Amino acid sequence: MTAKLPKRKLTLGVAAAALLCCCAIALNFGQALTREVSGPALPSPKGVKTNQDRIDYLSAYGWQVSEEPIATQELFIPEELDDSYDEYVALQSQQGFNLEKYTGKRVKRYTYEVLNYPTGETGVQANLLLYKNTVIGGEILSPQLDGFLHGLAMP
Repeated sequence: MTAKLPKRKLTLGVAAAALLCCCAIALNFGQALTREVSGPALPSPKGVKTNQDRIDYLSAYGWQVSEEPIATQELFIPEELDDSYDEYVALQSQQGFNLEKYTGKRVKRYTYEVLNYPTGETGVQANLLLYKNTVIGGEILSPQLDGFLHGLAMP
């Protein structure tokens, strides 16, 4: 079978197909850039009820932690946060947590041993602060004398 097509219609058809392909590529490329710029999605701090939920929350940041917390403490966040809290509040704020909303509240801190710190250092700990079933803060730290303290994001 053969078909007779005028060159003008054939050229317009090819041009339209090429334009559609370019648009599809551009849209896909734009979505990839958006994902790359915004970074990986952070886990929701709400609905963290069980030990497994806490482990999963830390896993979403890339941390492998002990199956059970090595410590669980109930803490009281003072009504007024004096200057001694400034650095800690700033660290939490950089991660999107607002500790000032929880002044005067009792919270729980769960401490887990980190099993996969990038430098291979052992004894590193992950802390999660929870108010009811919501993560309100957290950090990764080395309890050594010359230790470190940073947010939950993997360095």
